[in-house]
Amino acid sequence: MTRGAPATLEVRGVHKQYGGKSVLSSLSFDVARGEFLALLGPSGAGKTTLVRCIAGLTVPERGEIRLDGVNVLELKGRERRRIAVVFQQFNLVPRLSALQNVLAGRLGHVPSWRGVLRRFTRKDQLLALECLDRVGLIDRARQRADTLSGGQQQRVAIARALAQQPDVIVADEPIASLDPQSSAGILELLRDISRNDGVALVCSLHQLEFARAYADRIAGMTAGAVVVDVPAGQFDDSVATRIYGLGLASAQA
Repeated sequence: MTRGAPATLEVRGVHKQYGGKSVLSSLSFDVARGEFLALLGPSGAGKTTLVRCIAGLTVPERGEIRLDGVNVLELKGRERRRIAVVFQQFNLVPRLSALQNVLAGRLGHVPSWRGVLRRFTRKDQLLALECLDRVGLIDRARQRADTLSGGQQQRVAIARALAQQPDVIVADEPIASLDPQSSAGILELLRDISRNDGVALVCSLHQLEFARAYADRIAGMTAGAVVVDVPAGQFDDSVATRIYGLGLASAQA
């Protein structure tokens, strides 16, 4: 955890099973406001399951995940907006414009009838436009989501998360479908949002070089357990070996 920064997100003894097999095993760590935590690990390590648990989309058998001391499973109604999710496949509505997709991030802030009728206030629309501007897509506000490139669609998804005005953003492999240049831009954007807005960011990744370049801290997972948790600057080949094994660590580095 960043020195001097209060913990926003607390993971305590989280255990999850599927079909009698442990997927997460007694995980515990904190993430502070303004901190970018990258989750690394081989396929099947439990990264996606952990992200889903933090987002409240999956319920662990044991343990708790707390946001400012409150169990995330107890967040109801508009309180759910405090945790935003950025998905690998963007999860946009293809036929809607970039602006309309970003406005979906305001649903937790407005009366339900406004959301159903898509009757957002001028204030909400201006906020959504500001979020698009922050991700560099103000000129694409009226463009259909399905006509945008993959990198642009992920930026719209991040703008939607921003529109929620969350305390935590969890991102599940947000650059898995993108080329290296777009990937770098997305991670730089997420890092800047975390630092400038004081948002706790948890991001699962496969690429060691990107985690080292953009994260503040790296947690390495193997077989459902966190086996390393170090500042990104201290993540070297010996640490990678503890996560991936000698052969794969060398290939990933």
